[in-house]
Amino acid sequence: MPRVLPLAILVLMQLASVRAADLDPKAISIQLPKEIKWNVNEAAGSAQAVLVGDPSKPGLYVVLQKWFPHHNSRPHFHPNDRYITVISGTWWVNTGPKYDPAGMKPVPAGSFVVHTGKGIHYDGARDEEAVLQIVGMGPATGTPAEEK
Repeated sequence: MPRVLPLAILVLMQLASVRAADLDPKAISIQLPKEIKWNVNEAAGSAQAVLVGDPSKPGLYVVLQKWFPHHNSRPHFHPNDRYITVISGTWWVNTGPKYDPAGMKPVPAGSFVVHTGKGIHYDGARDEEAVLQIVGMGPATGTPAEEK
């Protein structure tokens, strides 16, 4: 058994030395977490990182949305369907034009959600940060829809 441990350590060291630079960039593109550029919107209590496309233009986009604790959007809608996976944390959601944060429902990490185009909703985070991956067809405008 003592001889197996040094061999295992050697194999792990060799695996750790494989770098993304050794991969063919024509075949694969990797962004490590430290390389993802987050754009923080302090007023909204959120941050967004565009991974693919441009949500403000026509065409496919993929973004990461991060909700900071104790921040929510207000009732709004988007023109197109959006496909959302909760990556981490608990995402809180509600529907309809009346803003009722107490009525928001929890959506745990690993869940998949469809925001139907023109469906009024609002969302955010409570006690912990929530990170979402959102996929859709742009432009991904948000139209306020709150009943006062």
